[in-house]
Amino acid sequence: MAGRLYVVGTPIGNLGDITERAIATLRSVDLVAAEDTRRTGRLLLHLGIKKTMRSLFEGNERERTRELLAELREGREVALVSDAGMPGVSDPGHLLVRACVEEGIDVRVVPGPSAVTAAVVVSGLPSERFVFEGFLPRKVAVRRERLRAMADDPRTVVLFESPLRLSTLLADVVAELGDRRIAVCRELTKLHEEVIRGRASEVLALLAGAETRGEVVVVVEGARGPGPVDLDELVDEARLLVEGGMRKREAAATVAHERGGSANAIYDVLVRRR
Repeated sequence: MAGRLYVVGTPIGNLGDITERAIATLRSVDLVAAEDTRRTGRLLLHLGIKKTMRSLFEGNERERTRELLAELREGREVALVSDAGMPGVSDPGHLLVRACVEEGIDVRVVPGPSAVTAAVVVSGLPSERFVFEGFLPRKVAVRRERLRAMADDPRTVVLFESPLRLSTLLADVVAELGDRRIAVCRELTKLHEEVIRGRASEVLALLAGAETRGEVVVVVEGARGPGPVDLDELVDEARLLVEGGMRKREAAATVAHERGGSANAIYDVLVRRR
């Protein structure tokens, strides 16, 4: 009989988040397929587990999938893990899972921590419906095209990004999606966990000149529907345009055109709040 593949979620930072079932599974399998055997080796050492490991990363995923399939056909049990979180979610593993499904090999999931759901919950943005876009393309034109495709989507958007490209991403969000509410979640569950919330332009200004380090998840507010518009919120948006050099009347008209509401009402409040 064929063996079984276990897709095992591992901590995204804090090792205390690993589940009892994940530990039991890692102890019971014949071998562990890991994105980085050194990193997984440290996790197994922490858990007091000794196992044969095989690397499975983006560069060798196709070749390693064939080798692991051979092991599974022989009846061995394999645990698939990534460096953090769930394998296959912006991490290697999908090819192996798909190959097992196509061959009728049993696949079981051992759920664990997820940076995606953790970021959505802690962001303070609507979490009833959200979409995960992973890492956007590095090329500016392609990245902005992807963002434009989200412009009318009312769902909250979750993105992964390198700390080195974070400011570039936020600038593109402002340019293509407008000055939406966002949350930049850094080093989730780790010692230096930090969540910066605010308008995209405000967060961008806060990060200017600062060196961002660690794993970053960006949560972006979805498109607003045609429902009631809060005047104070429209005035805040117009104020940001004024601070950027636009005249009050023009700023009020711009916001009213993009978001609805009365340009005169926005302008009147802007003048009163001098």
